[in-house]
This record gives sequence, C-alpha cells and structure tokens, in this order.
Amino acid sequence: MRDHSLEEGLPFLTGGGQVAALIAAFDWRRTHLGPIEQWPPYLKSATSLMLRSNVPIVMLWGEAGVMIYNDAYSVFAGRRHPRLLGSNVREGWSEVADFNDNVMKVGLSGGTLSYQDQELTLHRDGHPETVWMNLDYSPLLDASGKPVGVMALVVETTAKVLLERRLDNERKRFAQVFEQAPSFMAMLQGPSHRFELVNPGYQRLIGHREVLGRTVAEALPDAAAQGYCALLDQVYRGGEAYAATGARYAVQAHADAPVIERYVDFVYQPIRDTSGEVTGIFVEGVEVTGRVLAERRREALVRLSDKVRGLDDPAEIGFEAARILGETLEVSRVGYGTIDPEAETLQVVRDWNAPGVESLAGVLHLREYGSFIENLKANEFVSISDVRTDTRTAVAASALEARHARSFVNVPVVEQGRLVAVLYVNHGAVRDWSPEDKAFVREAAERTRTAAERVRSTAALRQSEARLREANESLEAKVEARTRELMEVEERFRQSQKMEAIGQLTGGIAHDFNNLLGAMSASMQVLERRLASGKTDTAARYIGMAQDSVRRAAALTQRLLAFSRRQTLDPKPTDVNRLIGGLEDMIRRTMGPSFEVEVVGAGGLWLTRVDASQLENAVLNLCINARDAMAPNSGRLTIETANKWFDARAASERDITPGQYVSLCITDTGTGMSADVIARAFDPFFTTKPIGQGTGLGLSMVYGFVRQSGGQVRVYSELGRGTTMCLYLPRYVGELEPEPSEVAASAGQRADSEVVLVIEDEATIRALICEELQEKGYRVLAAADGREGLQLLESSRRVDLVVTDVGLPGGLNGRQVADAARVTRPRLKVLFITGYAENAAVGNGLLEPGMQMLTKPFNIDALADKVQAMIESP
Repeated sequence: MRDHSLEEGLPFLTGGGQVAALIAAFDWRRTHLGPIEQWPPYLKSATSLMLRSNVPIVMLWGEAGVMIYNDAYSVFAGRRHPRLLGSNVREGWSEVADFNDNVMKVGLSGGTLSYQDQELTLHRDGHPETVWMNLDYSPLLDASGKPVGVMALVVETTAKVLLERRLDNERKRFAQVFEQAPSFMAMLQGPSHRFELVNPGYQRLIGHREVLGRTVAEALPDAAAQGYCALLDQVYRGGEAYAATGARYAVQAHADAPVIERYVDFVYQPIRDTSGEVTGIFVEGVEVTGRVLAERRREALVRLSDKVRGLDDPAEIGFEAARILGETLEVSRVGYGTIDPEAETLQVVRDWNAPGVESLAGVLHLREYGSFIENLKANEFVSISDVRTDTRTAVAASALEARHARSFVNVPVVEQGRLVAVLYVNHGAVRDWSPEDKAFVREAAERTRTAAERVRSTAALRQSEARLREANESLEAKVEARTRELMEVEERFRQSQKMEAIGQLTGGIAHDFNNLLGAMSASMQVLERRLASGKTDTAARYIGMAQDSVRRAAALTQRLLAFSRRQTLDPKPTDVNRLIGGLEDMIRRTMGPSFEVEVVGAGGLWLTRVDASQLENAVLNLCINARDAMAPNSGRLTIETANKWFDARAASERDITPGQYVSLCITDTGTGMSADVIARAFDPFFTTKPIGQGTGLGLSMVYGFVRQSGGQVRVYSELGRGTTMCLYLPRYVGELEPEPSEVAASAGQRADSEVVLVIEDEATIRALICEELQEKGYRVLAAADGREGLQLLESSRRVDLVVTDVGLPGGLNGRQVADAARVTRPRLKVLFITGYAENAAVGNGLLEPGMQMLTKPFNIDALADKVQAMIESP
C-alpha cells in the first residue's frame, strides 16, 4: 500500500496506519487547526507519537476539542469512525457532552484526570450501550508550555467489569449455598492451611471457635494433635484427595471444656489454580456420630448376647455385661450388685474398672452418697451428669468424685415391688448421658437380667427333665404327625389351585380355538362341495372366511404370547406424547361422541425404549375397556403422561426396580372394580363382560407386554367412581432414531437380482417362500436346517438377506445362525419368521439393528414387501 502522507510531504504521518492516511486526506481548514501543512511542530510531534501507539488515544485540540486519534481508538469508536475525525468532541460524543466539557475545562487549565472502570452510555453502533473504561487525561502544551489541548488514553474494560460482576455474583451464590449446606464445609488456603471460609455446620462441629484467618494448627489444636494437620499436609503436597468414613474427632473447644467424641465422614479435596498448582484444600463432610455410636452399641449388644449365651454362672454373666458396657461407653466403672432394702446397702462381688480405677467390691452404704436411693426404690432410672450440680448428690459430691463417679447411671432391678439389685455405670468426668446412652444401658441391663434368669431357671428345669422328656417326645410325635398332615393338605390345595389355573387357561384356549377351527373347517367343507359341483362363483367368499379365522387365530396366539411374555418385540426409542398424539383421532372415533376425551401430555417427557406398535395396541385396548366400563352412559376418558422417579420404597410398592420411568395413565369415570376383580384383572380369560363380548385376554396381553418391556402395570379403582390403569415404562436416555424412509408399495421385478437365503425346516413353507421370492426377481438359496444355512453363509457366495425360522432342528436355532454369520458378515440383514419365539432364541425378546420379525401365519405378499423394504434400507 502506498504511503500518501509521504507523497504529500507529511513525513510525521509515516507509519501511522490507516488513520494516518485519513488524517492526511482530511480538510483541516474547516477546523481552527488550519491546513495540515501549516501545523506547528508541537502538534505534528504529538500526532506522530499518538499514531504509533497501540493504546487507544484521542487528542482534543482547542476549546472545542477537535479530535485526532489513532488506529486503536478507531476500533473503540465503532461505527462512529471515521466521521469522528476532525469533529468537536461535544458534537462527536453528544451523549456524554457534559462529561467531556469537564474534561476540557480541567485539561485546558493544566490539570489531569484519571478514572478506573468509568461507566458511560455510548452510541458507538447506532444504539445505546453501557461500557466501562479506564480513562487518563493530561494537557497538551504548545511551544511556550501553555495548555492548548487534552490527550486521552482510552482503554475499554467492559469485558473485565462484566466478568468481575459475574464472578462476584457466582461468589455470592456459592457463599449462599456454602452457608446453607446441610454438611460441614471449610476452605483452607496455602500450605499452612489458613481458614478462608467456614459454614455453620463446620462451626457446630468444632464448638463455635473463632477460626477465620487462622491456621488449623492455631485454631484447632485438638484436631492437630489427632493427626488431621498431617493429613492436610499430605493432600497439599501430593495433590490427591483424601476421603474418610467414620473418622473419630475428639472435640475440646478449650482447655477446661469437656472432650466430646464425634465421628465424621469427610473429604479433603485439593484446590488448584489455572496452572494446576495446589493453592488450598476444600473440606466437606457430615457428622455421623449417631450412626457410628448406634452401630457400636448394636455390635456390643450382639457380643453381649453371644457371650452370656454360653455362661451358667450369674456372677460371670454380670461381669461380662459390665465389661462390654464399660468398653463400649468408655467409662470408668460398670458393675452389678444386690441391694438390701432395709439396710440400704449395695453388695458388689465383682465389677469392671478402667485402668487406674478402683473396684467397688464389698458393701457400700448408699445413703453416704446421696438420696438417689429413693428413686431406685421407686423403680426409677437414675441419670446424673454432674454430682456437684444435682440436688440428690451435691452434699456427697466429694465422696463420689473420690470413687471416680463424677457422673453416673443406675438401673434398678425390682421384684415383687422390692428393690433387689442395681446395674451401675460410673464415669470420672462430667458427662451428659444421651438418650441413646440410656437406652443402651437399659437394653444391656435387661439382657443381663434375662440371661441370669435363664441360668437360675435351668437348675429348676433339670429337676423335672426326665418327666418333661417323655412329654416332649409324645408332643414331638404329635407335632410331627400334624405337620405332615398340614403339609399334605397344603400340597393338595396348591395342586388344586394349579390345576384350576391350567384348566381355566386350557378351557379358554380350547373354547376360542374350537370356534376358529370350526369356522375354518366349515368354510373349507362348503368350498370343497362347491368346487366339486363346479360352482366357483362364491369360492372367494369362503376362502375369505377361512383366512379371517386364520388371522383371528394368529391374533389369539399373539395375545397368549404377550401374556406369557414370550412375544418378540422390536423396541425403539419412543416419544409417548407423540405416539398418543398420533392415536388421538382414532381414540376419539372409537369412544364415540357421547364420551369426552382429554389428553394431558407432560412437558419435557422422557423417552422410553418400547415396541411402539405393541404400545399402541395396549393403549387402544385400555381405551376400549374404559368405554365399555362407562357404557351406556356418557363419561370422561383422560390420558395422561408424566415423568416418575421411584426410590427404593416407591419401587417396592409397585414391584419394579428403583429408577426413572415414563408413566402413561388412562382414567375413566365408569363403574370401577371391586378388590376381587382387581386381583384377577390380569388373569387369562378372566372377563366381567357378557359371553361373546370379550376373550379375557386383553389385559393379560397388556400386562405381559409391559412386563416384558421392563415396566409394570398398576390398577387404581373405586366402585362407582372409575378406574385408572397406569403403565410404567423405563426411561431411555438417548435420542430418537430417524424415521425409516418409505419403500415403494409394489415389489416389481428386481434389476440386480439380490440373493436371499431361506432357512426353513417345514418343506411346504420353504417351497412357497422360495417360489414367491423367485417370482419377484430374487435369486434364492434354500436350507432345511441351521447347519446347512450356516455352511452357505460361511462360503464366499453372495447373500443380501437371510429369511430364517427361529426354531430350527439340528442344534442351531435361527438366532444362533444369524449371530454366527454376523461374525464374518457384520452388516448382514436378517428377517426372522416364527410362530412362537423363545426369549433366548431372539436375545431376550429384543432384536438388533438390521434384524426384523414376521410372525406366522403371515400373508405371502407381506413377506415379499418386508424383504424388499429390508434390502432397500440403508
């Protein structure tokens, strides 16, 4: 690019960028600066320095503030550039005229101004926008040192300010979450682990000590003494998080405060800066003292029961109970002694004592230690946290403290209204006995007493052992005989129920299939007679009757397979709202004008992976049932979808696995169901409809399909109020599959003669399929069993599609053949044909991509269309 300024004799503009060329071309005679060739040296020098700066700079000359700026400032000016060049600052930035008036006033008087993150509203691109800038103004001097203009350094900080505000808002939100979190949290900075933030939960944990700004070692010497500072050092140096479960933390808020034992689950998570260096540690956790102590007490009670079970000496039982109690509660002493109510003495044979604590073995006069014996005589549990402050022991506090009993618990044993014994728990320091502590002591005392009673009663039992043995033997024989009798009755009842269910199932199947076979037989017989007599004009009618019976038999078979959860499904990601929307017109026509239909689709409904056609059949079946339940009156049918998340308890109530589900509920205002009808609603061939108006397989089919799809069906009904049938289908996390492209309706003749392998053990069916496909222009290979078909697939012969029966003889079924073939032909397309598909044969009822299913009996044209559609699919 040629430097026009040099050509025009303006060397001070050389290297000044694009704006320098504009300055050279501008008619400065319109301003008080005059022709550029006549500018004074100070003006040229200032302009030259400004143009070479990468910082946005604008010079405001004279009282009017004529603007001259550089390339960087032109970017800042936006669409106002280049018309700002040579204009007066007041008119050029009219929206901030008052601000610039002050700038000119201060600058021309020799003063300077500086602003950090100054907020202004500018119209740089034709609309107002709020911007922030760092602005520095200084006077421009002429040759005599007089201020004749102002130089402005303009650095836009809008992005920085907005980022800081966003970060500040984030910090405030974080602080709010931090403050309200149910767990305890703290932020530690630096290698010395100085507290930067703590939330109320952490303050409760440490005893509400002042810790902010202090290191962990300074603020929490109790934690440091227990090794927690060493753990923090390890995390800071190594950069690896540390997690602990049930860790003990003995809290002592100050030197004179009691030690409180707490247990916590926590994590030390290192905090890194942008370079990856560890700069601090985030502490988060929950106090689990209740859980740990409860588990410890539970285990102690189990140990107590196991220990005393094998003992036969009451004194030994008492000592073992005392030992387990003392070790679990971490107290000074535990014992069991007998009471002389008249003398008010406690006699102790043996007790358990912590190291350094003396035994109370011998006889103690309880009155010497206070008046709490009155509570014991009244069969009252005695719990004293500090003998100095309790009115029952204050006068004898020094005597109790001398016996390591600053606090204690006593459990009375009262028989026939008399105090006979006491279980005592002593501790040498102040202790607030929690409700859990007291319950634990009571339970241990009860188990100890029960074990002692067992030992005492054993001796009495031995005296009558011989007599009882004979009675027991007689009783055992009677019980054994009675048990056998009851088991035989139970087995006969179970067998009766089984036979009744089988009878009901087979009876229903026999009834429906006899009707269908009768219709087929009658049609074929009439057709045979008419053909024998040469009458063919009505042949098509009787053939149609027979085919209709075949279709109905196939439908009945599918219902039975659905009920037994053995039907083959083709599940795909499905939007249930879209499916219901596609069915809505059909449902309204099916219900009729006298019924109101309302569809309530949940927004943001999850996807589910299901066989869409089977789900449509299920919905229509339920809607028809609802219509019949409301007939002959009018009513309302409501179809509603929703997202459901079931925890363990809710899932257990519905007999499904916990997790996320899509619910589809159909509600009617019909007659409702009784509890007995609900209990049998899904039984095969059970129906409340009149004879001839229902097979009793509709709900069985719905139930079987939903269960096979991993879901559940639940009925909610009230007599006279209506019924709700809810289908719960597992959520699918993923995207909808694209709709398959439509295939031409007519197969026609094949141009490139694709090869189809037909594997079918039934010769008649195999021959018919081969003939039909050959007629459509396909080259056909045939095999009678799985092994023969697999040999063809393992050869080098071309095969575009396999049509195979699922159940094949010879040890290999259709699915096994397909899976073996896909090892070497991974994109091989497979069409399964079957009348009964075992789940194992088709992969637990689910088909892989490139596999489809056609159920026997099928229309031969439908087979040809399916073959063409699969071959032409990508």
